[in-house]
Order: sequence, then structure tokens, then C-alpha cells
Amino acid sequence: MNRPEPSTAPSARLIGEHPSIVRLRQLIDRVGQSKARTVLIYGETGTGKGLVARLLHHASSRTAAPFVDINCAAIPGPLLESELFGHEKGAFTGAVGHKQGLIESADGGTVFLDEVRELDMVMQAKLLTLLDTRRFRRVGSVRTTDVDVRFIAATNKILLGEVKAGAFRDDLYYRLQVVSINLPPLRERGDDLFMLAHAHLDVCNKVYGSRMSQLDPEVEDVFRRYAWPGNVRELENLIERICLLEDGQQVMLKHLPDRIIREARNARPLPAASGAGGTGQPYHVATAQFQKQLIGDVLTECRGNLGDAAARLGLTRHALRHQMQKLEMNSL
Repeated sequence: MNRPEPSTAPSARLIGEHPSIVRLRQLIDRVGQSKARTVLIYGETGTGKGLVARLLHHASSRTAAPFVDINCAAIPGPLLESELFGHEKGAFTGAVGHKQGLIESADGGTVFLDEVRELDMVMQAKLLTLLDTRRFRRVGSVRTTDVDVRFIAATNKILLGEVKAGAFRDDLYYRLQVVSINLPPLRERGDDLFMLAHAHLDVCNKVYGSRMSQLDPEVEDVFRRYAWPGNVRELENLIERICLLEDGQQVMLKHLPDRIIREARNARPLPAASGAGGTGQPYHVATAQFQKQLIGDVLTECRGNLGDAAARLGLTRHALRHQMQKLEMNSL
């Protein structure tokens, strides 16, 4: 049986009303319509980087031209240059004819470089040259070819940390970083979790003929407590599995994997709402507490490295220090 088509799956739409998602939709419209030639998307695995890239393309004046999706980690290194730039006949053993590369095929449109961190240093240098000159050479050719594309790169790693470790070129990093978009993990999106779950239940019911339409309260509690390391993709895969294998009209606790239940019961619940509503606190107090917790969590993940934390939060190091002083926070 086929999986839901992308055009009908919830992941084909940016679902949610959390403030971070509302701002993200606004940012997509603004950046998409801009003349920015490079965009960098940060986000954990499964947060929807590919979706945001496609939405940026469709929000731009390039929407009628091709959108070419390239997973930099999925193409073996020796083949990557030929796949991206194409090659001439006889350029190497097996090159029996001229081949157009993926980048040239996207002329006038958008190239999405997913997992850009996985490019080796040689390909990073070639990409930098392409970004700077808008020209490239096919493998085995002495002539340059002009190309007009917008490049959207994505990574689930903090590239500034990769630069400091010597694994990513600093000049390429700053070239890609001109416009950056940070995607929030599912665990920080409040009740968007349930909107997404119900949206994917609706899709799976139509595709698979299942009748699941509700989440048992115990399941809701587990969902709220679970950290969702695979984010939206993990949630959708779980919902799809349940609709395929289980009967009934309600997702029950017995339908969930033991691992998810166990991890959820050992964790504190995620925020119940999208804002400060229901806390009984003034807006400015609740907002400050949220900011303090967010910065503290990111600093912990970055092991106290202010530079890495600032990059993760989309701030300069100076701005992060100023915000921490304002919130009376100390560095880890």
C-alpha cells in the first residue's frame, strides 16, 4: 500500500499556531519574495527543513522554474561533482556522453542542498566558487557555464561549531549565513503537537481506510511528556503505523511503543499552551521565564559555548550576552 502523497500529507503544509510557527510563516513570505540568493535553514532532524525550502521556492518569483532537491549525504563523494555539475563525454571511465548536472537543470529556479555539512572540503570550495561567481565547469570541460539559481542549504548541526572544528570552511559558512532560518523542535511548539497529530490522522484515514479520529487522554499525556527527538517526521510515522496496524476509532495507550511510554513517564511534561496563558503570571514575567529557559537549554546543549549558542538562537554573541545580563543569567 502506498504512503500518503506529499500533496495531501500534513507535512506538505506548515501546520500550527504556536508563535514560533506564525513568525516562521511570515519569515518565509518575506525571504521568499526577497532577492536573497542564499538561505541557510537550521533545524533538528524531522523539523521540516525540506518543507520550508519548498515553501520559500513557491513564495518566490522563481516558482514556475524547477526546484531541485539534493541530499548531499546520499550521493557518494566520487559521484557528487558529476551529479551537481554534470560532465563531458570521456571525462572519466564510464562517461560515454554529455550529462547535464542537477544545478544546471535548476536554472532560473531553486537548488536545495540538504545536509550541506556532509560536503567534503573539495566540494565546499567548488560550491563557494559557484556562489561567488554564479559559474561552474562541468567535469572534463575547460569552459564555464553561467547559472541563475537561488541556493537554499540546510543542516541539523551548528555550522559555526563545525567551522571551529575545521570540518567546514569559514568563508562558505559566512556566504551561506547571509539569511538564516531556525526551525523550532516539536517539543517547543506546545499544542501544535495535537494539531499535527489530528491532521495526519485525517490523511491516513483517507489513504488507508482507517477510522482513527481521537487521542485517548492517556495518549495525550504521553505525547506531551515525550521529547520527540525525530520531531514532526517521527510523529507522522507513528500515526501512520497505528492507522495501518490497529483497529478502532481512538488511539490508545496500548497502541504506542513501550519505548515512547517509558521515556515519557521519566520526563517532565512539555508546555501545555502556545503562550503564557493559564500560568496566572503577568505577560512580561512569563515571557522572561520562557526566554531564560530557552537560553539555558541551548547553552546546556552547547556545553556553555556562547558562540555556538548564539548561532543556534540566531543571535550575535554580543546580543546573547546582553540578553543574559538582562535576564540575570550566568554563563555555564
